[in-house]
Amino acid sequence: MSYLKFEKTLMTNLEESLPKELLRTNRSGAYSCSTVVECNTRKYHGLLVVPVPELDDENHVLLSSLDVTVIQHGAEFNLGLHKYQGNNFSPKGHKYIREFDCDKVPTTLYRVGGVILKREVVFQHYEDRILIRYTLVDAHSATTLRFRPFLAFRSVRQFTHENSVASREYFQVDNGIKTCMYAGYPDLYMQFSKKNEFHFVPDWYRGVEYPKEQERGYASNEDLYVPGYFEMNIKKGESIVFAASTSQSKTSGLKRLFDAEVEERTPRDNFFHCLVNAAHQFHIHEKNDDRYILAGYPWFKSRARDTFIALPGLTLSIEEDEYFDLVMKTAEVALREFMEGKPITKHIYEIEQPDVPLWAIWAIQQYAKECGREKCAKKYGALVIDILKYIESDGHPNLKLHDNGLLYAQSSHGEAITWMNSVANGRLVVPRTGYIVEFNALWYNALLFGASLLDEGNAVREHLQAVAANAKQAFLDTFLNEYGYLYDYVDGYMVDWSVRPNMIFPVAFDYSPLNQEQKKSVLDICTRELLTPKGLRTLSPKSGGYNPMYVGPQSQRDYAYHQGTAWPWLGGFYMEACLRLYRRTRLSFIERQMVGYEDEMSNHCIGTIPELFDGNPPFQGRGAISFAMNVAEILRAMELLEKYSYK
Repeated sequence: MSYLKFEKTLMTNLEESLPKELLRTNRSGAYSCSTVVECNTRKYHGLLVVPVPELDDENHVLLSSLDVTVIQHGAEFNLGLHKYQGNNFSPKGHKYIREFDCDKVPTTLYRVGGVILKREVVFQHYEDRILIRYTLVDAHSATTLRFRPFLAFRSVRQFTHENSVASREYFQVDNGIKTCMYAGYPDLYMQFSKKNEFHFVPDWYRGVEYPKEQERGYASNEDLYVPGYFEMNIKKGESIVFAASTSQSKTSGLKRLFDAEVEERTPRDNFFHCLVNAAHQFHIHEKNDDRYILAGYPWFKSRARDTFIALPGLTLSIEEDEYFDLVMKTAEVALREFMEGKPITKHIYEIEQPDVPLWAIWAIQQYAKECGREKCAKKYGALVIDILKYIESDGHPNLKLHDNGLLYAQSSHGEAITWMNSVANGRLVVPRTGYIVEFNALWYNALLFGASLLDEGNAVREHLQAVAANAKQAFLDTFLNEYGYLYDYVDGYMVDWSVRPNMIFPVAFDYSPLNQEQKKSVLDICTRELLTPKGLRTLSPKSGGYNPMYVGPQSQRDYAYHQGTAWPWLGGFYMEACLRLYRRTRLSFIERQMVGYEDEMSNHCIGTIPELFDGNPPFQGRGAISFAMNVAEILRAMELLEKYSYK
């Protein structure tokens, strides 16, 4: 039995099937995303969603969906599904679904009377081309298929509505047509592996509704343009491949292309393989050979902090060291441009955030553990030392080294400077400023790791060790309180007593200013007050302002974002801290934690991990449907679990 398989009873129950989403990517920035019943519930959903750099840096929905109709003896059975205003679903094609399987490629089996039709979907790697193969598994009489494309040609941030500007012009190409609704967009090619007839019957389908946007209090409906339909006969046992692309396809090779793409896929036949598949979806390979890590789908871009936190788990933990080097090569250029005050030429956002260079050193440290210190020193030693010198010389505009050895960063003008960056009504929900606990844990760790890359007797090595020794006592004096946990931040007389997960980092890092007893005390409080089956809460239920449910309009969600919701990537560091302190005695405990993550493989966006979870039961997945740091840290924790199992 397939690891990710859903039977008829689930698929035909929209309360069960609509919340389950499916993501396909091409590793070049484009994606295809919808629900498992192919009913779009977000404005970000679409069959072919691609970047259009000539217009902006957003993705754009070109082809929203493709309805297929089975025709026998003049009777038509439309297998599509759309939600319209007034909670109306039409044409309710989900009732014909018999099963859905997502082992190697997403496969849906439909049954209409004596007709059994199989639908399989792949997104071609590195090309903006979605491929769908329809196979007539069984039929007792002549069968015709009709395909009706729904076009949007809009940014994922906007909606399209019926208008007179949209071009209805189309051109015949090999086994299909090409069309473009608006100037500035690429042509959309829709072609088949078999000859067909295109019937030009232009119309707008009005009032298509997206319930996920409704939940957030946003506008939620649009009109989609349908230029007409394609029609062709199909015989029992025959397969037809449809391709939608921004470039013309060679139709005679579509079947071979589909087979080749399927062959490259890793089966999602267990928890680990699902995460490996998800990890690859965050890869972005630009035409100039730059490589990036996308922070998440469907609305995130490549962000610097997310890149460095996610990079080790997405690459080193699955033995893909080469991709680590490729991403780091691109990121190092951006880091050095920033440190030298030059314009950033790479597509990495938020590189100015003060903890970014510290997380870069942490990522390189993980490389050293996987590939050896000697190799790491040769490749990245200069970068590590240059970053440390840059910080120590107060080169960063918002990272000042004080005489006590600690780093000070100031949040001014309501700007977020840490990963807890939610803003509501123009104000930071968590205004962290001053001496920030994870910044200084990262700093202490970075100093000693940098020193370890240098030879004994090296003057720079000795200097870094001296700075770290100075920072160690100041860290304890500043952050450790009488209740055995760490303040989240300290700024003058302002001390944040909130119990937050950022104190887990000095327990998990290789080099920590805390002794064993202090680490155990911090870990125990994290376990008692922050741990959930889906990671660590961002705030203890005992702290003021606890708000664990990420629901309702966007403003309401902003207040909950870092005030009690649970994040799996924090759970990764928690599990590392457990193993570091208790080793084999906590193996079974960590394995039970993993069960909470594996349960998510068939929920939310299947085969991956969403951005965050409610902090209270039933710990519902929320936010972005697939989040790089979460997938990465679970993979890294799995690798740590395996290593400690053999120690």
